[in-house]
Amino acid sequence: MRPLGLALVLGVAGLPAAHGYTVGITAGTRALFLQVGAGTMTGGNFSNNATPGNNSTVNTASVTVPSAQLGSGTAQAMTTNSTVTASPWDGFAFCTTPATTGQVYVGGFYRVPGSSGAAATLSVSTPASLTNANGDTLAFSSIAWTSSGNSDTTPTIPSGAFTGGAQTLLSVTRNTWFESCLAFRYLNTQLVPAGTFTGRATFTLTTP
Repeated sequence: MRPLGLALVLGVAGLPAAHGYTVGITAGTRALFLQVGAGTMTGGNFSNNATPGNNSTVNTASVTVPSAQLGSGTAQAMTTNSTVTASPWDGFAFCTTPATTGQVYVGGFYRVPGSSGAAATLSVSTPASLTNANGDTLAFSSIAWTSSGNSDTTPTIPSGAFTGGAQTLLSVTRNTWFESCLAFRYLNTQLVPAGTFTGRATFTLTTP
């Protein structure tokens, strides 16, 4: 499981081959790897036999909404503290500068010894709401994402929005590497009290 922190800072309102990208990998010892934002790959890139490792970093996506824009219906792009642009698979610059695009890298693999067996499942889970220090809430479904990747004509992980619960994002075929870059945005469709609203999205890759 890899978490992603999300935060909204709200001003005071007047009213309350193509990298498109799954690729087959060599069958081998049963293993799972999931990277959301920062990750660890020792010895180069995975396609050159590098070794994936654990990384406890929790990256964030956040946005400060100006008071004049609150509830306007104009979506607000979120920024991230992730700096990952290169694919751990082969070093290709898959995500565009996160500092300006807000893109968060999400990728990994599912490996088994043979060529049979069911797929793994990539899912994400969120609470129903983000909350602030006063206990005010904001529906997690007010945060959506656009999925892309350089030279990725059809994003592997579909674009979508959080549902405020558990949701399936992708079926990962055995002995496959996958990756996408997710840029988050706040949909900004309602007036809410001022404050910093926080919550956590947890991505999980599960084997059958």
